[in-house]
Amino acid sequence: MHVLLTVAFPVFALIGIGWLGGRLRLLGPHGTTALNGFVGWFALPAMLFTALAKVSIAEVLNGAFVIVFGGSMLLTYVAGMVAARLMSGARLAHMSLFGLSASFGNVGYMGIPLCVTAFGPEGALPGTLAAVLGAAGILTFGLILVEVDVQRGHGAQAARGRVLRAVLRSPIVQAVALGAMVSALRIAVPEPVMRFLDLLGSAAAPCALFAIGLFLSDKGLGTARREVLVASLGKVLLQPLIALALLPWFLDLGTMWGKAAVLCAALPTAANAFVVAKEYETFVEGASGTILLSTVASVATVSALLVLLSIG
Repeated sequence: MHVLLTVAFPVFALIGIGWLGGRLRLLGPHGTTALNGFVGWFALPAMLFTALAKVSIAEVLNGAFVIVFGGSMLLTYVAGMVAARLMSGARLAHMSLFGLSASFGNVGYMGIPLCVTAFGPEGALPGTLAAVLGAAGILTFGLILVEVDVQRGHGAQAARGRVLRAVLRSPIVQAVALGAMVSALRIAVPEPVMRFLDLLGSAAAPCALFAIGLFLSDKGLGTARREVLVASLGKVLLQPLIALALLPWFLDLGTMWGKAAVLCAALPTAANAFVVAKEYETFVEGASGTILLSTVASVATVSALLVLLSIG
């Protein structure tokens, strides 16, 4: 019970008041856009940069964590694609977006704050690595497959160019790359600059969680309910089970990295899945519904994991 009160409750309570604020329209019609912009362009990049700049790069590049978390994400993505094909005979773009909804967790907005709450400041390290694997790994791979389908007849060069531009424009990817460079080259960041970034980054966790609630406040399950249910089960149940199955071979469950790999695998679907689906006007209702259902379900599944793994 103690872990639920000290770790799970603050995280889900922040999401809850964000949802309430959205339902009551307290932040106006553009509140979600403005808050997401602040978190995505300023607070979260600052947090990721400082987390990397303060440690040696060897402390972040945990190969065993990459295999366990990355492997669970990739296998769930493939399972999602197969499920979409079997259920509706979907095309490659639809299959890819279904797979993203089933595997691409909300590490940036929810996972990093959760890891920091559970493990302390050092929890930002596995959270950051998981965010990089998601954004630069499975999301990029998924976008490539969508573009291969969309750009049929226009050549592979167009698909590669769009994906590369999207990745390079990401402030999170830029912050991670810059932080890794500062760490690798052992560049001393001036104390006033670091204090400013620490202050800015400290706003990332509460604002990101509040933003999740705002985003969910006007979403529904839509009409693609069978696909939403299957994708949500893949995200909050299948992926952490795969991580647990891989764990004994590569990581000790008693370590922070082992617990974080399972915890990050159990996170609900990220809002990016809806953003990408909306851009391509494919699986839009399904992605939106999966974000909502997996987030609601994660209240139970993540809380149960926190207790089972003795986190906090």
